Amino acid sequence: MMTHQGKSNRKLIIMLIFGSVAMFGFGFALVPLYDVLCEQLGINGKTSSSAASYQAMTVDESRTVTVEFMAQIQQDMPWEFTPEVKRLQVHPGELIRTQFNAKNLSKDNIVGQAIPSVSPGMGAAYFHKTECFCFNQQHLAANGDAALPLIFYVDHELPDSISTLTLSYTLYNITDKGYVGAVAQGATK
Repeated sequence: MMTHQGKSNRKLIIMLIFGSVAMFGFGFALVPLYDVLCEQLGINGKTSSSAASYQAMTVDESRTVTVEFMAQIQQDMPWEFTPEVKRLQVHPGELIRTQFNAKNLSKDNIVGQAIPSVSPGMGAAYFHKTECFCFNQQHLAANGDAALPLIFYVDHELPDSISTLTLSYTLYNITDKGYVGAVAQGATK
């Protein structure tokens, strides 16, 4: 026969186990919930990971937006990675072509992946890339170099309070992720 203390302990253990399972499940759900929330609210500087379509639109020549470009490299990435220009003055609706330049400084074939971010975060929803090297992995042979194209436009709906957008790319070395064989086939120069 179970005592009152025994029933109380059993109930407490069941509640603790249930609470632990619930917290574990909530922890796994946080990442997709965060991504959905950021996408819906246009915050955190995340840009679309797929190409936007551009249809000829009226260029708003009465407004100028400054677009700044930044390039960063992770410590294990032996590349030079720079924007062709550091700053452009663009009109909303204008299709802009520019590029980033990459050079593999090592004696090994390397695969890189660029991750973009736009600041301020609210501006990310109005910055549309029609072509971007960040959509694909970049394969560079030893001492190879490449011009990495970027084609974009700024949406007419960009709030008037935003006059400068900063597009920043961080380049990661993903060679050890199993893509080495593809480097030799897709190597540039």
